[in-house]
Amino acid sequence: MRSLDEWRTMFDGKARELYPASDPSHDALHIQRVVRMAMKLAKEEGADPDVVVPAAYFHDFANVPKNDPRRKDASRLSAEAACAWLKSVDYPAQHLEAIGHAIAAHSFSAGIAPKTIEAKVVQDADRLDALGAIGIARCFTVSALLARPYYHADDPLGDSRDPDDKNFAVDHFFVKLFKVAEMLQTASAREEGQRRAAFMRAYLEQLKSEIAKSGVA
Repeated sequence: MRSLDEWRTMFDGKARELYPASDPSHDALHIQRVVRMAMKLAKEEGADPDVVVPAAYFHDFANVPKNDPRRKDASRLSAEAACAWLKSVDYPAQHLEAIGHAIAAHSFSAGIAPKTIEAKVVQDADRLDALGAIGIARCFTVSALLARPYYHADDPLGDSRDPDDKNFAVDHFFVKLFKVAEMLQTASAREEGQRRAAFMRAYLEQLKSEIAKSGVA
């Protein structure tokens, strides 16, 4: 019987295969951050690490691009693929159902409510990585990969228009990210999420100031 640390060594190797550096918003470093946060939250919230750790490692097992029409199904596809792989390496079968649910429920677009503390922890860990300084970096990375500009030239922060994150990176803060900060499941994550959201709001004010001073808007 392998220890969790031994399983993590195997998971690290698989993560390097699954998450290429060509997409820094979903690379192995993202996975490392989510795993560490998930382990921290699991300890604070009393969740089972034997479920939380593999679910955190493999929540993006099936990589579906943000602009792909199958995006809403990505977490379900990841759950199926991750559980099949875990079964193939003889991970304890009694955890697979809970791992699958935690992976399927982590996604914002899937709309699956997390029913277990383990699923809540994994969802929170992944969503925290969309907030704060790293969240800003990831948001702009995704927008760059999709060839979207940083902001609307005439109304950068959407003061007089509806936010449109299909066309402008900054609009994603308003369409999704600030909402995510209010939807975190655990007390530990909510506290951290509020700190990160406050940083993002301060960043937007700085951005708006710099754009105005440049005479562009």
